[in-house]
Amino acid sequence: MIAATLCLLGLALIGAPLFAVIGAGALLGFHREGVDLSVVAIEVYRLAEMPVLLAIPLFTFAGYLLGESRAPERLVRVTQAWFGWLPASLAIVALGSSALFTAFTGASGVTIVALGSLLYPALARAHYDERFSLGLVTTSGSLGLLFAPALPLILYGVVVQQLALEESVRIDDLFAAGVLPGVLMIALLSLYSVVRAPPRARGARRFDPAEARAAVRHAAWEIPLPIVVLGGIYSGTFALSEAGAVTALYVLVVEFAVRREIGLAKLLEVARDSMVMVGAILIILGVSLASTNYLIDTEFPGRLFAAIEGFITSELRFLIALNLVLLALGMMLDIFSALVIVVPIVAPIAVSYGVDPVHLGIVFLANMQLGYITPPLGLNLFIASHRFDTPVLTVYRATIPFFLILLLCVVIITYWPELSLWALGPRTP
Repeated sequence: MIAATLCLLGLALIGAPLFAVIGAGALLGFHREGVDLSVVAIEVYRLAEMPVLLAIPLFTFAGYLLGESRAPERLVRVTQAWFGWLPASLAIVALGSSALFTAFTGASGVTIVALGSLLYPALARAHYDERFSLGLVTTSGSLGLLFAPALPLILYGVVVQQLALEESVRIDDLFAAGVLPGVLMIALLSLYSVVRAPPRARGARRFDPAEARAAVRHAAWEIPLPIVVLGGIYSGTFALSEAGAVTALYVLVVEFAVRREIGLAKLLEVARDSMVMVGAILIILGVSLASTNYLIDTEFPGRLFAAIEGFITSELRFLIALNLVLLALGMMLDIFSALVIVVPIVAPIAVSYGVDPVHLGIVFLANMQLGYITPPLGLNLFIASHRFDTPVLTVYRATIPFFLILLLCVVIITYWPELSLWALGPRTP
């Protein structure tokens, strides 16, 4: 069994498709236990019985459409028009608009590509230091994964719900739990931006009512989207899948039929690209459900907990170890792979140490978000290097202050669970 495990790890390291490695591991495990291998196909088919999964392709399609339209430009204009009077307003606008955009697209690299071409030159024109501007745009691309309706929040909820933990995990709870931690990150980064802003940017510019009204009119179709979607979810008007359908239909009608910024050929390309991504996520999720079922049947999390509890004797020590492991994983794995591979192993152990699974989800995603800008392998560092034609070592140096601030945020989020759980009320199994 050890030889087979090493073989699978070797295949993963040389670039074998992740779903094939996970699926092979599940097949091998069930064969070893004498279980009919059709159970793997049954677990994959079980995806069709999860209504919440309908939200994944719908939100992904909507996010891709927004990314290909001129919606990012309109979003930046509105936020700048209304909040440009603040000190360091452009930097704060960059952080807020990037977080909102990432929440809807679910992918931080898309934010750097879509908004970076707008924000990076604008920061330069506003006399911000080049290194500060580069670090800000690179870092802001990873913000927003804690805000609804970010795809990683949904996927974490789907994975944890299959584990039948003692504490219930609703995706609505995850949406609510991510609000304050996400705001904390933006607030501390904004404070740093005010301190680092050049003298010309620190002085508040005058609020222009005419420009504010014009910006709102220019973005009149996009502004209602987060209000309708999030309001519908939190008020109970929409189920999550219904919110995804409303979002996809609304964005499609606005960008294709009303604004006509996306032609038929581009629409088909966007549909193809978004569904390729969804297909990759779903096939990995399907085989990971089979792998999770095997782990549960063999009581692997329980045995692993028994093995480590002699070394890690408290919730505090467990969270310290978890942060270190997740930070390393965030550099090497994309967030979707990490969710389906690591969460089924970590979540039962975390619950054994008394960690609330909703709080665990926010800690997990906050670490993954930080991993995107963690040297030397953080994905966003390389995306920004390519996007702005800048040496990756320069990007490393530019992001260090922002990395340290977000690391402080992750520590606060991890060891102050009430920040995530305050809005949920009493937690029930």
